Amino acid sequence: MALTDEFGEELADFVRRVSELKAARSVPARQLPTVLEAAIFELDHVAEQLWPAFQRMSAAGPSGIGSVDRQEQQLLKALFQRVPVPVVLVDRETVVRRMNFAATSFTGLRAGYATGRPLTGFLAHADRAAFRSQAAAVARGEGDRGLTVRLQQEPSVPVRATLTALRPSGEPRTAVLVVLQPVDEGSPSDAPGHSGNSVNPGRGAPGRAVPSLSATTRHAELMDLVDAMTTALLGRPDGDRSAVLDRVAGVLHGRFADWVVADAGAGPGRLSRTAVLGPPGCGEEVAAVAAQDPAACPLVAEAVRGGSTALQVRPDDPDAFGHDASGAPVLVRADVTSLLCVPLPGASGSVRGVVTLFRSGGRLSFSMAEAQAMDLMSRHIALRLAWSD
Repeated sequence: MALTDEFGEELADFVRRVSELKAARSVPARQLPTVLEAAIFELDHVAEQLWPAFQRMSAAGPSGIGSVDRQEQQLLKALFQRVPVPVVLVDRETVVRRMNFAATSFTGLRAGYATGRPLTGFLAHADRAAFRSQAAAVARGEGDRGLTVRLQQEPSVPVRATLTALRPSGEPRTAVLVVLQPVDEGSPSDAPGHSGNSVNPGRGAPGRAVPSLSATTRHAELMDLVDAMTTALLGRPDGDRSAVLDRVAGVLHGRFADWVVADAGAGPGRLSRTAVLGPPGCGEEVAAVAAQDPAACPLVAEAVRGGSTALQVRPDDPDAFGHDASGAPVLVRADVTSLLCVPLPGASGSVRGVVTLFRSGGRLSFSMAEAQAMDLMSRHIALRLAWSD
């Protein structure tokens, strides 16, 4: 920093002196040799002082990192990935930038799936605002913070999250390093003499977590759903796109979502509403959603453009799924508490269709694990639609 400041001062002085020399061109001809001599002196100053200083600054900058520094960076990345404590690097908006191996095992999420998504999306809804506020405070430089949160897939188990500021080299903004630790005093794995599935506990190595009964039950339910979807897609090889999406909607309706809205591709960038299933006694609402133009639904249009799944809990924007014929927001009329909007991928980045799922009333919100399962099924559905082309 001192070298940069000194160079800046020298350069500013040089610019001022050059301005004075330009103004001196109007002096009488007999005095021009003196001005020329001063100009030559300034050029010598650039060649002998300013240019070497600039070279030193360039060598010390990010582009001048030597092989030793690069090796140290690679070592630090390897240490981050192999450290036995779950660690996640997020930005001030809690978007995941990097997640180590222990964190992927702890949260049950793939690092590639979590990267680019807010870490608050993995937490129970009640903990999200507090976590987001604490992360912003840490990023502003207000000191380290810690709070207890619950993961969405395991809401009964409290997790201690410790947040500290980190300034990655070469980046203008401060990141937040999050360390996750389970708060499970009194669990059977802590009892004396308990062997469990620990890996060499005498040397302090981390033990392998034993899944809870509730987590195992939810996982089994998702596998049953995937199996039912596969059976529906492969059990009847005949049928056009509409028939395929009707079967898909039948599998998802009720057991997985209160509302299922399926839109099929009807040409480049165009969709047609193919299937709409809703709760019992909602015939008018179902008819209103079926009459919608998919292009008038911002969530569906964004899924077609971006090709990525959208998961929202208590959607902030009531207009996100458009309006019915009377002008009422669909999300408000359907009492939507959480939603999944999943594109059906086609060839070369295109989209063959979009499946949107709503949960309403007091039903539990969609979890990240359920979003992953739906993302898997969307690829299977897209392959089946390709056979119908």
